[in-house]
Amino acid sequence: MSNKIMSLVIAVMLVVTIGLAAGFFMVWSKLSDLSTPANGVVNTETDQGQTAQLGPLFSLDTFIVNLADPQRNRYLRITMDLELAASSDAEKLNERLPQIRDRILMILPSKRFEEIASMEGKTALRDEIIGKLNGLFPTEVISNIFFTEFVIQ
Repeated sequence: MSNKIMSLVIAVMLVVTIGLAAGFFMVWSKLSDLSTPANGVVNTETDQGQTAQLGPLFSLDTFIVNLADPQRNRYLRITMDLELAASSDAEKLNERLPQIRDRILMILPSKRFEEIASMEGKTALRDEIIGKLNGLFPTEVISNIFFTEFVIQ
């Protein structure tokens, strides 16, 4: 190859590399802005002034389901952690894990995109899942659900 062509190829590769690095930086900064509160302060106190205590967590495997959208084929990929009322409740969940997964798999595909796309929809979904899962036990076992992955495509 001649020196002009080699110089042109190197220049193009350099421009592409700089462009990719700039794009990565912009996406990274946008994602970090989303995870930080607007005022930069994280408040871990409840209304009573007490520090909120996180209970023991029980992680579930990822669920991938089709949504009930008649016009489009959409699917939901969701991963969640269950906050337990007591650490001894983990054994109860392990014993009934197939029933827990079944209940969740009956709820998720019945939802439409419009129902779960908003923050209110996600909160309603969380409350519905907590209610159905606690119905498996004589006392409340699950106090909260944390969505660690929630992707609709």
